[in-house]
Amino acid sequence: MLPRLETRVNMMSSLFLGRMKRLTSDRSGNFAMISALMAPVLFAAGSLAIDYSGAAMERGQLQGATDSAALAAAAAMVATSPSTTAAAQSLAVDYVTGQMANYLSATKLAALKANTTAAVATTTDGGTKTYTVTVNAQYAYSLSGLAPFLGKNSVTVATKSQTSSQSESKNAMSMFLVLDRSGSMSWITDTVKSTTTKCQNYTADNWSSYPDLKTTKPCYVNKIAALKSAAGSLFDTLDKAEAADTTNTLIRTGAISFNDAAQTPQALAWGTTASRTYVTALPDYPTGGTDMTTPMQSAYTALMASSETTAQLQKNNSKFSRFIVLMTDGENTGNSSTWNKSLDTKTLATCTSARADGITIYTVAFMAPTNGQALLKSCAGTTANYFEADDMDELVAAFQAIGEKASERSVLLTQ
Repeated sequence: MLPRLETRVNMMSSLFLGRMKRLTSDRSGNFAMISALMAPVLFAAGSLAIDYSGAAMERGQLQGATDSAALAAAAAMVATSPSTTAAAQSLAVDYVTGQMANYLSATKLAALKANTTAAVATTTDGGTKTYTVTVNAQYAYSLSGLAPFLGKNSVTVATKSQTSSQSESKNAMSMFLVLDRSGSMSWITDTVKSTTTKCQNYTADNWSSYPDLKTTKPCYVNKIAALKSAAGSLFDTLDKAEAADTTNTLIRTGAISFNDAAQTPQALAWGTTASRTYVTALPDYPTGGTDMTTPMQSAYTALMASSETTAQLQKNNSKFSRFIVLMTDGENTGNSSTWNKSLDTKTLATCTSARADGITIYTVAFMAPTNGQALLKSCAGTTANYFEADDMDELVAAFQAIGEKASERSVLLTQ
C-alpha cells in the first residue's frame, strides 16, 4: 500500500513540475504585460517628438523675425534721419513681436515681448561709424499632457541675430588743387560782370597790349575770376560735408598754382580756409606760359607723404581718400606759345603713378584747346572724372560736382 501511494505521489509531483515548467517557459503572457507597462511611455515619447517638431518650426519663425528686426534697426541707425540708439532698440523689439503675432497665442506673445532684448553698439573710425545691432528673443513652449510623464513640461524657444551697418563720409579725405594761373587766364569769358563799369577786357587778340589795355564796357568776367568762383563752390560743398560730421576732422585741402613754373604751394591743412585764402589771392591778371609737370608732381608727393598719413591718424582716420583736382585752360607750352609734347609725357607719367597709388584725379578743361583736353582726359583715367567747361557757369558746376563726388556720403549695410 505504501509503495503504491509513494508511486502515485511521485507521479503527481512530476506532472505538476512539468506543467509549471511549461508555464514559466511560455513568454506570450510576459509580452502582453510588458506592452501594457510600456504603452504610456511610448505614447509620451511620440507626443514629445511631435512637440519638439512644433517647437523647431516656431524657432525657425522666430529666427526670421529676429533677423529682420536686427536688419531694420541697423538700417534705421544710418537712415537719412537716423534713429537714436534707444529708438532703434525699441524698433527691434516691436518688430520681433509684430512678426510673431501671426504665429503665437496672446500668452506666448506676451512672454516673448518680456524676454526680447535689443542692443546697439557703436564704434567710430574717423568718418566711419559702425552700428552693431544684437537681438535676443525667447519664450517657453509648453509640451503636451503626456510629456511630463518623461519629466518635461516645456522647452525654451530662443534665437539670436546680429547685423552691422556703417555710415561713412566716403572716408576722410586729403585733396590737393592744381590750378592754372597762366596769361590766358586773364582773358575774358562771355559772362558780363557789369554793363556800366569799364575794365580791361583781355582776349587772345589784344593780349599783346598787357598791361596797358584801355578799359572798356561792358566789363566781362575773366577766366581767373571764374576759377575763383568755381573753387569757392567746391570749398562750400566740402564745408557742408565736414559740417555733417560733429568731429570736424575729416577734410584736409592744399593748393598750388602754375604758369610756366610752379608757384609756392599752400600746404595741406584741415578744412578749406587756408586753401580758400590761397585761391582768392591769385592775381587778377596772371601772366606766363603753361607747365603742369612740377605742380602735379608736388601735389602727388604731398598726398603720399608719410606726414599726411600721420596727420590723418592723429584724428583717428585710419583710412582716407586722396584727390587731385587739375584745372587748365591751355596746353603744356612751357615758357613759350607752342605745345610741348614732352611736357605732356611727363605730366601723364605723374598722373599714372598717382592713380596707381590710389589717388583719384579730377580734371577740368576750361575753354581749353584740343591738346589740353586730350591730356586731361588721359590724366583723369576715366571720363567720369573729366570735365569740360566752355563758360563760367559750366566751370562752377564742374567744381561743385567734383566736391559732391569727393564728399559723397555712402551707407554700407551688411548682414
